[in-house]
Amino acid sequence: MLARNGLRERPGASGIGVGTGVLLVALGAALWGTDGVLRVPLLREMSPAAIVLGEHLILLLYSVPAVVFGWGALRRLGGRGWLALLVIGWGGSALATLLFTAAFLAGDPTVAILLQKTQPLFAIALAHLVLGERLKLAYWPLFAAAMVGAYLVSFGNLSPFAALGSDAGAGALLAVGAAALWGASTALGRFVLRDVPFHALTGARLLLALAPLAVIALAQDAFGEMGAGFASQPGRLLLLALVPGLLGLLLYYRGLSSTRASHATLAELAFPATAVALNWALLGVAVNAGQVVGFLLLWAAIYALGRLAGRTVDDAHKTQETG
Repeated sequence: MLARNGLRERPGASGIGVGTGVLLVALGAALWGTDGVLRVPLLREMSPAAIVLGEHLILLLYSVPAVVFGWGALRRLGGRGWLALLVIGWGGSALATLLFTAAFLAGDPTVAILLQKTQPLFAIALAHLVLGERLKLAYWPLFAAAMVGAYLVSFGNLSPFAALGSDAGAGALLAVGAAALWGASTALGRFVLRDVPFHALTGARLLLALAPLAVIALAQDAFGEMGAGFASQPGRLLLLALVPGLLGLLLYYRGLSSTRASHATLAELAFPATAVALNWALLGVAVNAGQVVGFLLLWAAIYALGRLAGRTVDDAHKTQETG
């Protein structure tokens, strides 16, 4: 277990309430829902490696100053802290994004989206092992409600389960790999935030991802595609980097700094709601009754989760005072 003496989880220590933290995580995840309408048009002329590397190069304007100003905290990290940072940067920011994008190209996109919903399972398991989080019984009904809500928002009915029986093994493996890496990044991000401010963690995550992305792009000869993408659609690539990339991550890590990883991973399921709303507004994709029900169920579960997190901290404070 990576939890250390004197560094036990202190919800609310970042200066914001834990209920607010859950909502900030959800808001950051909702901004990730803008990713699809920005990324899909770029895929017509750029490979996944070229797109993801281009995003991270743009964000050097943020990541380098953030790491410089946060270096005092970063350099005090021990070996386990730096290992967690490498998993977050190389795994969560670089490899997971590439795997998920490639899953859309390699197999059935429906299967990729469906299997991405397994992310909370990985995050909860690692939150228990890495952070020693214990979950109250009241958490599990909210977990079920959020998972069902996210599923309904994405699909609106049960028909996508039929796709699991299709010949889409490669896409499914890629999607599960991305979900595992993102789930690990949630738990490990909460671990690193005990010692590093959220803005420095965001910068380190983006900066560390550059090395593996550059190697992959070089191996795939993707630099030419990236240059063509910058030339033909600079505004779209800039928005992709700044909105779901930088702004979404900053809100997410600000909220995560005062939120249990097991709670945050459910709040992250807010992103399908934004994606569906944007597809309806900008792409003319119809929204059915099941998706409306899922939207309401998901946000009700996230709101209730914030209330539960606040009560958990209040109970902990009362126990300490009476002890």
